[in-house]
Amino acid sequence: MTSPLSGKVALVTGGSRGIGAAIARKLAADGASVALTYVNSPDKAKQVVAEIEDAGGRAIAIQADNRDAAAIENSVAETVASLGRLDILVNSAGIWRAESVETLTLADFDKVMEVNLRAPFVASKAAAAHMGEGGRIISIASNLAERVTDLGLAAYSTSKAALVGLTKALARDLGARGITANVVNPGSTDTDMNPADGPYAEGQRQKMATPRFGKAEEIAGLVAWLAGPESRFVTGAAFTIDGGANA
Repeated sequence: MTSPLSGKVALVTGGSRGIGAAIARKLAADGASVALTYVNSPDKAKQVVAEIEDAGGRAIAIQADNRDAAAIENSVAETVASLGRLDILVNSAGIWRAESVETLTLADFDKVMEVNLRAPFVASKAAAAHMGEGGRIISIASNLAERVTDLGLAAYSTSKAALVGLTKALARDLGARGITANVVNPGSTDTDMNPADGPYAEGQRQKMATPRFGKAEEIAGLVAWLAGPESRFVTGAAFTIDGGANA
């Protein structure tokens, strides 16, 4: 049986850990060759690459800081040079900042916007130049783009809501070329950044219709579907996967 992404090449930003790593592994399992970027975790990036290769896949790791536009552009160019093409971009890298608007500094606000919004724009623009019919751009936002349920989310929720808007604009601009753009809005997901047994976990579970944290592999499964052939008519859409927290 042919794998759904056989012959495709994917670039996953922030693919060395958490949701990004799960996405990289899933896309590779579905047949894609995968490039993943990292900033400060070369050992973790090498581990993900090794896991993919041990399973019979092909992967490379590229160091790229999402605050550096040139590094992002270079990661796209290196993916094409090393793997031969680019069909799928997953904008997974992101940072979290929780602080009241009364004390949030402009520098910290700008940093969140650089990583969570500007970087996906830079990566999407660079990747689209290499994509043909069937290209996929998938961005990881947050259910907090839809509902601001807690204090201190001025920077984070703004960046993720804007990412939804950027995705819809990409869908319009690139649709005539057969390239789709969609966004996935995860809720609380069990990763090292937000563990299911962490000090704030119970409060998050209480907001859910199904009171458990999501698994990174569950987010990756939705991303893989959006990257595959069955989603070819889906574009400009936002998919919330949060256990019903926003229901």
